[in-house]
Amino acid sequence: MPGAWNSSDAARETPDEPLVVRAQAPDVLPPLPETGGLTWRALTPADAEDLTTFIAHIEEVDNPPYRTSPEEVADYFDDEGHDYSGIGGFDADGILHAFAFARLRRADAEIKRVFISGGLEPSLRDQGIGSAVLDWQIARARQILARADGADDPVARGRLLLHVDDDQTSLVRLLTTRGFTEARHYSQMRRDLSRPIPEVAVEWPLTVEPWTPALDDAVRRAHNAAFHDLWGAQPLSPQDWQAERAHHVPEWSFVALDRSSDRAQVAGYLMSGRYEQDWHALGWTEGYTEILGVLPAWRGRHVASGLLAHAMRAYAADGMQYAGLDVDADDPSGAIGLFEHLGYERVRGSVVYTLEV
Repeated sequence: MPGAWNSSDAARETPDEPLVVRAQAPDVLPPLPETGGLTWRALTPADAEDLTTFIAHIEEVDNPPYRTSPEEVADYFDDEGHDYSGIGGFDADGILHAFAFARLRRADAEIKRVFISGGLEPSLRDQGIGSAVLDWQIARARQILARADGADDPVARGRLLLHVDDDQTSLVRLLTTRGFTEARHYSQMRRDLSRPIPEVAVEWPLTVEPWTPALDDAVRRAHNAAFHDLWGAQPLSPQDWQAERAHHVPEWSFVALDRSSDRAQVAGYLMSGRYEQDWHALGWTEGYTEILGVLPAWRGRHVASGLLAHAMRAYAADGMQYAGLDVDADDPSGAIGLFEHLGYERVRGSVVYTLEV
């Protein structure tokens, strides 16, 4: 999604001490403030509805170019795929005014990532609450890393990370004072679908075909292979693959197949999502390209362009105004140039900040 490693992450030297030692997990977590009359307790799935309402309130005030769906909130409490810890700050009437999560993806292998997220009632900002909560999250993340599977292996690495939108300057100041650094830059791009969509031909034995459930696991395995050497990539299990596609739209998704033999091989794939909850905040409707990949053996053969053209036509046929996607601006493959050639334009950006352990 970044002090930092290069795009393969393999260039970093192997640490001398196991992760359980490097994590420097505290025995006691730092205290949380009572400012604003808040009392703190662990969040559970029973709090999902209140958390959804509170996040909607924050987003209505801050007006980011997205909105968080109930399905995305429910994912915070996924204890099968994640080792998570969440806390909430409540007033005397039991109303939620702050929350914070630290979530480790259990399937992570060599790089153990703890994702940090949270929110604070706008009227309670600039009172030191956010700073104290971030300290709690960092300490809790270190505890989670220390108990992760494989934490006694010197090869295992730890990474705390979170995405920061372009305008979140106060959060950036908090992060940098605690040792976080910019690791990866992302550009959100859109393509006006009222403009002519180019014809992109892929040559036989390559074909671009609709995604089907029967192809899904082959696409997952192709995705793991295509992204193996990219920054921060981790293999996705079948369960993780499904969990990351709550908004998947089958009719907007396509697979490039090599049919040179009687057993077709996945050469590339494009998976799309429909995020209707974002459209009002964005100011337009869009079909969103969630994942686009081409395997090394088929790069340079217009596979990505062909997939994008098919997706754009599908979005337009469904009445969408734009095609949208996020791209790693630091990716040396030149993906941004490809998108710009097809008419995509940058509309905003975000940065991944990390603390490496």
